[in-house]
Amino acid sequence: MHKKRVIANWKMNGSQTEIVAMLSALQKDNKLLNQIEVSLCPPAVFLSSMKNLCASLPISWGAQNVSDQEDGALTGEISAKMLVEVGCRYALVGHSERRLYYGEDNEWVARKWLAARSKDLIPVLCVGESLAQREQGDTLSVVKEQLNAVLERTHSTQFAHTVIAYEPVWAIGTGLTPTQNEILEVHMALREHLVKQYDKALSQTVALLYGGSVKGENAAQLLNLENVDGGLIGGASLKYDTFAPILRALV
Repeated sequence: MHKKRVIANWKMNGSQTEIVAMLSALQKDNKLLNQIEVSLCPPAVFLSSMKNLCASLPISWGAQNVSDQEDGALTGEISAKMLVEVGCRYALVGHSERRLYYGEDNEWVARKWLAARSKDLIPVLCVGESLAQREQGDTLSVVKEQLNAVLERTHSTQFAHTVIAYEPVWAIGTGLTPTQNEILEVHMALREHLVKQYDKALSQTVALLYGGSVKGENAAQLLNLENVDGGLIGGASLKYDTFAPILRALV
């Protein structure tokens, strides 16, 4: 059984002062942190300071993005080996905002996944459907296609112990959430797809997270479902007062 994981995606929000405030507040919940794996993904400019800031806490950190290239004349890009150098454990790949605003297609996301894994980062593969795709009944085919783009380019030893985050695009930051049955359906389909691709034992090593308008009021119902191993949390992770209730809902 997985230890529950919560990954906080701060997106383009926050400051050094706010990170310190969050970590100081979390330090008072040290017992809680020992029961859940908590990771913060702040903007990239703050990653180099996380090692010192988290020195006394059982907290990991990760990047919101990673280049598919190892080095080169790629202004503004950050490679996996650079992220490892500043202590990152995770790298988000394929977030819907990257797909939507920056044109990252499934093949590009797969290359980023492989680049992260090649340097022993744990890639968090984000999959999810739009509202139109949901209404057309295409949810499962969409998320499987997004997953297959990676599966077709990797092998079992690479995929073991990685993370998939199901985030229906229409639920991110909108206040809308799928029903429990809808989440169960997608997570079960993802797990079964991994069983078919590899085997049951390996599929159980992959953590399946849910994300999309998770808050303290619904975290217990959404993140403790079967095949849901935790959450990828956006806006609610920015302040301790809204983040802590989500963590407490998992213990």
